[in-house]
Amino acid sequence: MKIITIGNNKGGVGKTMQCYQLVCHLANLGHRVLAIDLDSQANLSSTLGVNIQRTLIPEWLIGDVKVDEVISEVSGDYDFYENVRLIASSRHMANLAKLLILSESEVRKSAGRKERLMKMRLKEIENQFDYVVIDTPPMLGDELIMSLVASDLILIPTQAQDYSIDGLEELMDTFEIIKETENPKLEFNIIPSMVNPRRKIERQRLEELSQSFNVTPMIRNLVDMQESVAMKKPVFMFNNNSKGKSAYVKLWDSLGLN
Repeated sequence: MKIITIGNNKGGVGKTMQCYQLVCHLANLGHRVLAIDLDSQANLSSTLGVNIQRTLIPEWLIGDVKVDEVISEVSGDYDFYENVRLIASSRHMANLAKLLILSESEVRKSAGRKERLMKMRLKEIENQFDYVVIDTPPMLGDELIMSLVASDLILIPTQAQDYSIDGLEELMDTFEIIKETENPKLEFNIIPSMVNPRRKIERQRLEELSQSFNVTPMIRNLVDMQESVAMKKPVFMFNNNSKGKSAYVKLWDSLGLN
């Protein structure tokens, strides 16, 4: 089972969009995919057709409920959705930090450290899925750190703009600490997301990124991307003239996810 986190501590970079495309792409290839929505905005959950009043993810992580109580089927007419299961989010995810504090002694006994909870819970179901894809909130909190400890790979959608690139520094510092102390197998790739390659400044920023980091082929800021999420239709189902479809083929090929 390969675990992939989509994360960035800055919002508005296309994180959930990339997560949705990846889940659908892997499921369409026949893989058994578990999508986990850790963002209290629950955008991935709603895009996959699931809306719940109260998520039990915090209770699952600390061990108060079993995984069967948090996994649900997704809603849609696509045949490949049969390969997808979802651990859905809701506003209740905002209570995670509070619950972890209240359960500190129990967490210490079971996992040693709260950062290892996600890794421990996913280890219990590793034979049920081929891939786990985790969508995280736009902040460097418990959700993202636990996901990094559990993951094989983090994909970091980043706009080719100064503020987005500057925000990478804190995330990359955290990545290095986790790789050194908790998860030596962790790797990362940066996905230039929502890019307008006609702008000289964005081309320059992409060049700077590629000199310092592992950078994938870009995903442009196209109408295709907006329509895909709005219609709840993955971009690989668009016609062959779609530039968005072509961009994602190159992206998944570059990551070996094909």
